[in-house]
Amino acid sequence: MKLDVVILAAGQGKRMNSALPKVLHLLAGKPLLGHVLDTARTLAAERICVVYGHGGDQVQTALQATDLSWAIQSPQLGTGHAVLQAMPQLAADFSVNASVNPSITLVLYGDVPLIQAATLQRLLNAAEQGGLTLLTAHLDNPKGYGRIVREAGKVTCIVEEKDATETQRQIKEINTGILVAPTAALARWLPTLGNRNAQGEYYLTDIVAMAVQEGLPIVTAHPEHLWEVDGVNSQVQLATLERVYQLTVANRLLDSGVGLADPARIDVRGELTCGRDVFIDVNNVFEGQVVLADNVRIGANCVLKNCRIFEGAVIAPFCHIEEAHIGPDCHIGPYARIRPGTELGKHVHIGNFVEVKNSTIADHSKANHLAYIGDATIGQRVNVGAGTITCNYDGANKFRTVIEDDVFIGSDTQLVAPVTVGRGATLGAGTTLTKDAPPDQLTISRAKQLSIAGWKRPVKQKKD
Repeated sequence: MKLDVVILAAGQGKRMNSALPKVLHLLAGKPLLGHVLDTARTLAAERICVVYGHGGDQVQTALQATDLSWAIQSPQLGTGHAVLQAMPQLAADFSVNASVNPSITLVLYGDVPLIQAATLQRLLNAAEQGGLTLLTAHLDNPKGYGRIVREAGKVTCIVEEKDATETQRQIKEINTGILVAPTAALARWLPTLGNRNAQGEYYLTDIVAMAVQEGLPIVTAHPEHLWEVDGVNSQVQLATLERVYQLTVANRLLDSGVGLADPARIDVRGELTCGRDVFIDVNNVFEGQVVLADNVRIGANCVLKNCRIFEGAVIAPFCHIEEAHIGPDCHIGPYARIRPGTELGKHVHIGNFVEVKNSTIADHSKANHLAYIGDATIGQRVNVGAGTITCNYDGANKFRTVIEDDVFIGSDTQLVAPVTVGRGATLGAGTTLTKDAPPDQLTISRAKQLSIAGWKRPVKQKKD
C-alpha cells in the first residue's frame, strides 16, 4: 500500500503564552514538529504533508525541508477541516488504483513529539486489515479526551469530552487522534463533516461513525508507552515531556553500559554516542553530534557540542567544548573553553581558564592556566605559561602563530601574529614577541627595571 502522512501543525498554542508558533517550541533542542517529522521519515511514506496556519512562514523557514509538501489551514475550523486542506497534496491516483494498490493516510500531530516509530509501525500493520485504524489508550483519568465508544467490543464512534454523556465520560479508553484511513474513504468523508457540536468545529473523529455506517472494519492499536501520545499545550507540559525524553535517553545510555552519576540530571540535545566504560557526572549538556570514546570521563556541569572526545580523555567540571577534537588521554579543565576548529593530540593538558580556538596542539603539550590560544599551530612537548596570549587579530584580519616542538613560553607573554617560535626556544616571562624567535635560544623583551628613590605614592585629597 502507498502511504501518505499528514501532520497537523496549524494550532496557535495560546496557552504557551508565546509569540512563537507552538510546534516550533524546542524539546531536547529540536522543534516539536521536528521530532514528529524525524519519526515520520522512518516510515517510507510517498509524501509527508504539513498542515500549517499560525506562524506559517516561520514554520516553513524553521524546517527548511525539501521533502515536505505544505497545506495552509486558514481559518482553523477543526481537525477534520485541517486534513481536508491536505487532500489535494495526497496520492493523486488513489481513486483510480484504489482496488489494485490502495493508498492509506496516516494522521499525526505536530505537538505530539514523542510518538515512536515502533508504535506507528504497529498501527500501520493493523491497517493492512483494511478500514479505519485508530491509536487508542487506556487512562485512569481520561478527563479532556475523546472517548472510544464500543458496542459488543466493536468501535461505534468517538465522543468528545464536551459532547459526552455522563455515562460516556466514565469510559477509560481514549482517542489519541492518531489514525490511519484509506485515502479514498477520506476523500468521501471529509467534505460531508458537520460542525454541530459544542466547539462548532469539524471533527476528524466523526469519520468513525461514517466508517461504521459503510460497514468498514475499525481496528485499534495501542502505544507501548502512554507518554508517546502526550501533547504539548503549555510550558508545563513541554517541561514535563522534556524530562520524559531525557530520562528515556538516560536509561538507554545506562543499558548500553554508560555510567551516569544521576540519570535525572543529563540533557542530550542531539545524538550522543558512547564507547565502553564512559562516565558522565551531573548537569552535563550534549548538543548536536557528540562522540565519547572508551574510558572517557566527563565532570559535572560541562557543555559539549558537535565534538569528539577520544579514548581515556578526562574533561574536568565546568568546561565548554564546541566543534573540536580532544585527543586520547587529554586532560581538559576545569573551567576551560575549547572553541571550533581545535584539534588536540595525545596527552595534552588544557587547564583552568584557558581558551583555545582554531588551533592544533600536538602530543604532550600543555597550557595549564589563564591563557588564550587562538589561530595557533603548536608542536609537541610545548609549555605555555600562565597569562600567555596569541595576539591573532589586528582589528581587520586574523593571523597564525606557530610554536614548534619543545618550546617553553614564560608567563605573561604576548605573541603578536604572524610569528614563529623555533624548536627548543625559550621565551622569557613578560615578553612581547613581534618577530620570529630563533630555535634553541632565549628570547626576552622587557622594559628596563628601574627603582626611583624618594617617590611618594599619591594620596587621596580631602574634599572641603
